[in-house]
Amino acid sequence: MAPAKKYYAVARGRATGIFSAWFGTGNAEEQVRGFAGARYKGFADIEEARIWLREQQSAPNKKRTARKPRPDATAARTATAVSSHDADVIIYTDGGCSCNPGPGGYGAVILAGGKRRELSGGFKHTTNNRMELMACIVALKSITPGASVLVHSDSQYVVNGISKGWAARWRAQGWMRTKTDAAENYDLWQELLDVCAPLNVRFAWVKGHAGNPENECCDQLATQALASAHTARDKNFESGRTTVTA
Repeated sequence: MAPAKKYYAVARGRATGIFSAWFGTGNAEEQVRGFAGARYKGFADIEEARIWLREQQSAPNKKRTARKPRPDATAARTATAVSSHDADVIIYTDGGCSCNPGPGGYGAVILAGGKRRELSGGFKHTTNNRMELMACIVALKSITPGASVLVHSDSQYVVNGISKGWAARWRAQGWMRTKTDAAENYDLWQELLDVCAPLNVRFAWVKGHAGNPENECCDQLATQALASAHTARDKNFESGRTTVTA
């Protein structure tokens, strides 16, 4: 997870300018939510926000023509195809730590049936990857069995672990990546595979901190959660029960 954003520059939205908060009445999220072609970005430094905003406002508003995908753009084409999947439920997730390991948080946005839900939580001592996994687990646990679900995550660790069958293979091998190396976070991978089982789930990678409103929201939820994660314990991580032992 990138450093926490303190300022949000909106170059195109219901109102433009620099905002000191993402959520809340009159703040950045309200200006871009549902606004077609919204253009905005979060910054840790206000001067960087001002520079970006000036550049955006002075740039000519030209229509871009679609480019043909390059032969090496397989991953991008796959992500686009998955994103067009006709799912009953759309989920965005994010997770991370202020240090790694350290206080961690996760956030998830669930879009289904015209309704929107936000979930979040945090732990006193955990890791980035565990929070990325936990975000998916918590979100998927809330979905009715049998539903078709598309999960967006900016963690290639999570997306590849499911989409490329890594986690299923590790489980079949007794949670070993190789004959000598154990798979990390097997407790959460096991839980994620279990919650995916009664659902029709597909995972898609989305670039983090690239202007996707729901991904930005998940980042904020995770950041807020880790900031208040003073007592919740990731017991398996603290006790070292995240990898198999001989």
